[in-house]
Amino acid sequence: MLPGLLLAGCLGGESPLLPASTTAEGEIAPRISTLQRASDQEHQRLLAAFGGEYRAPRARAALDEVVQRLAKAGEGQIGRYEITILNSPVVNAFALPSGRLYVTRGLLALANDTSEIASVLAHEIAHVTARHAVERAEKEAESALVSQVVSQVLKDPGRGEAVRAGSKLSLAKFSRQQELTADQISVRNIARAGYDPYGAGRFLSTLGRNTAFRSSGQNQSADDKRLDILSSHPQTPERIAAVTATARQIAAPGIGERDTGRWLDAIEGLAYGDDPRDGVVRGRRYLNSALRIAFSAPEGFSLEAAQDMVIGVSANGAQALRFDSVTLKSGQTLESYVAAGWIEGIATTGIEKTEIGGLPAVLAHGRGSDWTFRLAAVQAGERVYRFILAARGGADPERQMRGIVDSFQVMTPAEAQAVRPMQLRLVTAGAGDTLASMAARMPEQDRPEALFQLINGLDRNGTPTSGQRYKIVAE
Repeated sequence: MLPGLLLAGCLGGESPLLPASTTAEGEIAPRISTLQRASDQEHQRLLAAFGGEYRAPRARAALDEVVQRLAKAGEGQIGRYEITILNSPVVNAFALPSGRLYVTRGLLALANDTSEIASVLAHEIAHVTARHAVERAEKEAESALVSQVVSQVLKDPGRGEAVRAGSKLSLAKFSRQQELTADQISVRNIARAGYDPYGAGRFLSTLGRNTAFRSSGQNQSADDKRLDILSSHPQTPERIAAVTATARQIAAPGIGERDTGRWLDAIEGLAYGDDPRDGVVRGRRYLNSALRIAFSAPEGFSLEAAQDMVIGVSANGAQALRFDSVTLKSGQTLESYVAAGWIEGIATTGIEKTEIGGLPAVLAHGRGSDWTFRLAAVQAGERVYRFILAARGGADPERQMRGIVDSFQVMTPAEAQAVRPMQLRLVTAGAGDTLASMAARMPEQDRPEALFQLINGLDRNGTPTSGQRYKIVAE
């Protein structure tokens, strides 16, 4: 059970943590010798899954200072913690029981002052000191034992399924309560450390807006993405209400440090969005400097680059695009690979040999019960780049697929080197600046006005204030 229980992803996903223990002075706290090897393995797994460690000395120094202040003010026994910034655009934070804390650069980009990032770190530390992992592990072990007894001893598989379903619901409630508890501990801790206790509510509000922003980019409203009842995390409005109530018990707004200027200085120049080595999205265009390839999605599509693939959705949700790559087996031809069909349950027909971007390629199509598919495979050595374009109903997306393959190109070394990551830049709003003029400084970003409001913690009607510094995303 250790690998699954070792990690906490407190801003999205499961959040079990292993227990704290007594620490010796100067150790990474809390040190658990019997679990250290598992912790080291989990550390390497995290680095592999999240793009490795991101080197940002100023941001790292700011985080270290925050943790030191939190440790001095913390509830319970808190020792020394070690922070790793993960090279990922996703927004998340984690903790391991060995005292390792993780924040993604995507999360750092959303924080607008030191008290906000302090609330994130305090939340992670709270999970460790509150021994949430051991509670979770014991609860899951008990649940598994009960369902096993029902299904095996009583010979009643149906009853076993019912017990398991009930146990999942119990565990979900258990974990959501852990999150609320960690939130309350973190608010009290950042206040004792001298930070603004309302920073937690502000950052959670930004997280909610970030979810809505990402959802709307895929033609889904935030309401359509409501958390399932079995989710391990309470809904964001519930958390905001809870941390705000806790902050009000401490002091009225305006008490405690925000230290906005110092935090903004610390994250200026931070890489934003995808790493060019993993592929980047520039509007409707995808570029991968490591593979030296590029292509454009059809008009109206929004793209999202993942670690091993690219996903695209049309504005009306009627079409979907997937791009990835595979390796041919020894002796396998491109035509035989496509003819064998790589979409389960879909027969590949109309195979057409051609060239795409100067490379051998095959086009084909297929049909499912609800979707019509256009397929393209491009061979570069043993690697095959695959495009799947699906259209709902009987509409044939042949024209859109032709546009995609016509845009496919192999970049020159110079072109690949020119693909640079986007970065956070600081600009000062002038007297005549508006939301539109500030957003115009980010021409290659999707929905730049909404993005400007998001990364600067502005609500829907928020506008820039003359003389104030703001974050923008630029090369």
